Amino acid sequence: MANSVYEINKGVNAPVEFKGLKAQYIWYLGGLIVVLLILFAILYMVGIPSLICIVLTGGGGTLAVMRIYRLSETYGPHGLMKLTASKRIPRVIRSNSRKIFRQRTGGPNVNR
Repeated sequence: MANSVYEINKGVNAPVEFKGLKAQYIWYLGGLIVVLLILFAILYMVGIPSLICIVLTGGGGTLAVMRIYRLSETYGPHGLMKLTASKRIPRVIRSNSRKIFRQRTGGPNVNR
């Protein structure tokens, strides 16, 4: 059996890239493969015919791999994290009281 050699391209200050996937998307693909293996095993143990199990896991896996590659191309190594962080920023900060702004704390010349 011949040994396979896979190249992982990484330059100075560049993210790890493997077969077009960048950074954290490699981990997403690995997790997807584990989930698909578990799904296949569960479907097979339940008693669903093996051909249907293969079609379900193969079809779902194909769609998910296409989605992961699209995310990798669209957002790059840090874009998806930036997108989720930007969604967590509040649009408005409301204060129903001016008490916060009227209190003076700290400093040597504060009269209490």
